[in-house]
Amino acid sequence: MYSAVFFIEGSAGMRSISIDIETFSSVNLKTSGVYRYAESDDFEILLLGYSIDGSDIKVIDLAREEPIPDDFIDALTNERIEKWAFNAQFERICLSRYLRDKGLLSGGAYLSPTAWKCTMIWAATLGLPLSLEGVGAVVGLEKQKLAEGKKLIKYFCVPCLPTKSNSGRKRNMPCHDLAKWEQFKTYNYRDVETEMGIQMKLSRFPVSENVWTEYHLDQEINDRGISVDMTFVKKAVELDKMSKAKISQQLQERTNIENPNSVQQMRAWLRENGLNTDSLGKKVVAELMQNAPSPVKEILLLRQQLAKSSIKKYTAMENAVCRDNRLRGMFQFYGANRTGRFAGRLVQLQNLPQNHMSDLADARNLVKMGHIDTVDVLYDDIPGTLSELIRTSFVPRENSKFIVADFSSIEARVLAWLAGERWRMKVFEEGKDIYCSSASQMFGVPVEKNGINGHLRQKGKIAELALGYGGSVGALKAMGAIEIGLAEDELQPLVYAWRNANPAITMLWWDIDNCVKETVKKRTITETHGIRFMYERGFLFIGLPSGRRLAYVKPRMGVNQFGGESVTYEGIGGTKKWERLESYGPKFCENITQAIARDILMYAMQTLRCYRIVAHVHDEVIIECSKDISVDSVCAQMGRTPVWAKDLLLRADGYECLFYRKE
Repeated sequence: MYSAVFFIEGSAGMRSISIDIETFSSVNLKTSGVYRYAESDDFEILLLGYSIDGSDIKVIDLAREEPIPDDFIDALTNERIEKWAFNAQFERICLSRYLRDKGLLSGGAYLSPTAWKCTMIWAATLGLPLSLEGVGAVVGLEKQKLAEGKKLIKYFCVPCLPTKSNSGRKRNMPCHDLAKWEQFKTYNYRDVETEMGIQMKLSRFPVSENVWTEYHLDQEINDRGISVDMTFVKKAVELDKMSKAKISQQLQERTNIENPNSVQQMRAWLRENGLNTDSLGKKVVAELMQNAPSPVKEILLLRQQLAKSSIKKYTAMENAVCRDNRLRGMFQFYGANRTGRFAGRLVQLQNLPQNHMSDLADARNLVKMGHIDTVDVLYDDIPGTLSELIRTSFVPRENSKFIVADFSSIEARVLAWLAGERWRMKVFEEGKDIYCSSASQMFGVPVEKNGINGHLRQKGKIAELALGYGGSVGALKAMGAIEIGLAEDELQPLVYAWRNANPAITMLWWDIDNCVKETVKKRTITETHGIRFMYERGFLFIGLPSGRRLAYVKPRMGVNQFGGESVTYEGIGGTKKWERLESYGPKFCENITQAIARDILMYAMQTLRCYRIVAHVHDEVIIECSKDISVDSVCAQMGRTPVWAKDLLLRADGYECLFYRKE
C-alpha cells in the first residue's frame, strides 16, 4: 500500500515540515471521510501552506497553477523528514492523491504514515480539544486561527448552488472574487502559523515514541480499510425503503394519521385511544406496549419498526466506501482523550446492533439476492432483520476469512488486578463465570448459571455492570434494574452487598481519590496501586503501568453538590463545549481502568501486526487472513500479557467467519 518511486537523503539538512492545505471536492467530507473525499474526480489541492524547520511560511497557490517546489515534493517521500499537521491524516491522504496524479506514487498507494506526526493527537494526549481553533484558544496562542475561515471554506472548497446571480456556476474559483481569494491565502498562512504555535506551546510535554508508534499502526489500519459487500448493502437499502413504505401505509390505513412519522400526530392518536405520553422514544414505547390494549399495542409495534434508524448504517457505508469497495477511516486515534481510547467515525462500529438470528446466513443471502417477497413472508420485522444483518455487510477479500478475537472481561480483569481483589482474580484464573461468582460472593450461596440459585446470576450481572466505579441506586436503574424485575427496595441492599463483597475495589476508589486530592492541593507526587499522580505546569498527570499518562487540564479543588470537596478540571462536557468538569475517586478509577484496557489492546494489536488487522471494536480485533491461519494461534498471541502488567490474567477468545458477525 505504501510506495514511492524515489528516496532522498534530505534537502539541505531538512528535518521537519509543518503543513496545511486547502482543498476542493464535491464529495461531502463529513459524511464520506477523507479517503472517499480525495478519490473524487474533481478533487484538487487549492493552497499549500508550509514551513521548513520553523522558517518563514510559504503559501503555494496551486489553484492558479503555482508549482510546488521540488524540495517539498522530495521531502514528502523521505522517511527521515518529519511531516507535521493538525489532523495529519487529512494532509497525508490528500497529498497522496496529488502524488499519484503526478505519477510519483503508485496507484492505490498512500504515503506511509511512519514519518508523519499529528498536532491534534499531541493535543489529545493532554486532554485538549480536537480542533485547531479550540486548542489555540485553550493554550492562549497570541495568533489564533482566523474566524472568517468557515465562510471562505464554504465559498471555495465546496460546490455552490447555481443561480442567476452567479451565472449558473456550480463552483467558485479564485477569479470570481480575488479579494476573498487573498483572504483565503492569509487564512491558510495563519493555520500553519497556529499549528506551529501549538507545537511550541506543547513542547514541554512531548509525546512518547511508543504513542507515535501506536498512531502509525492506527493509520495503517485506517489506510487498509475493510471490504464491504456493496451488492448486499444496496439491496438492504432497497428493502428498507419498501418495508418502511408498507409500514407507513398500514399505519395510515389503521389510524387515519396523515403522517405516521409525525411524533405530534402519533401522540394525538394515542391520547385519543387512552394513552398519554410526552415522548415516543424507544424506551418509552417499549414501556407503553407492556400494558397497552392489543390494537394500540400493534400500532406501537409498527411505529417502533418505522422508527428504527439502523438503516442509516447502510447509507453511511454507501457514502463512505471507496472505489475498491473498502471502507477506510473508521477509527479516530485518541478519540476519547480522557482515556486515549478510540472513537468511531463514519460507520460507528462501536454501537452496531447485535445479531441473534439462528439463520443469519440464510437471511443475508435472501436480502443479497433481492428475494424481497420471501424476506417479507419469513420475517415479520423487516427493519429489525436488517438491523441484525448490518455486521454482515463487512466481508473479507477474496480467498480470505475473518478471524474475530476479543478479550474476555478485560475491564473486570484489569480492575481486579489493580485493586488486588484476590477472589476475582481466582475466578478468572479458573475460567469461571464472573456474574455467578459475583452473586455467590454477594449472597453467600453457590450460584450456577441455569443451575442452583441461578436466579441470582442476573442480580450479579447487573451489579457488575453498574457498580464497579462507585455507582449506586441510580446506576442500577440506568442499567435497567427495574425493567428486569428488581424491586425498588432491593437496589440499595444490592449496592451494599456488592461493595461488601469487593472491599479491595472499594478501597481502590478512595485511595485514588486521596492521591488525586493531595496531588492537586500540594502539587506533589503521590502513588497508589502502581499508579502515579503528578502536577506539572497546570496539568494533573496520571502515570499508567504502561508508561503512558492521562492528562487533566487546570485541575483545582472545588465543592460538590453535597458540600464536600472535589477535584475539578477543564474539558469537553456533555454540551460538547469546553467547560469545568467535576470528578472524584471512582470516576478517576474508571478512566484509569479503561485506559489500561486500551493499552492492553494496543499491545495486542502490535503483537498481531504481522496479520492484516482491518478493524477493532472495544476489546475486539478483526483480522483478514488466509484460510490456513488458525483461531487458536491468533488468540494465543493476543492473550500475551505485557511485561508492565505482571500477574494480570488475560484470555482471548475468537472465531472465524466469512462475514462479520457477533458469536
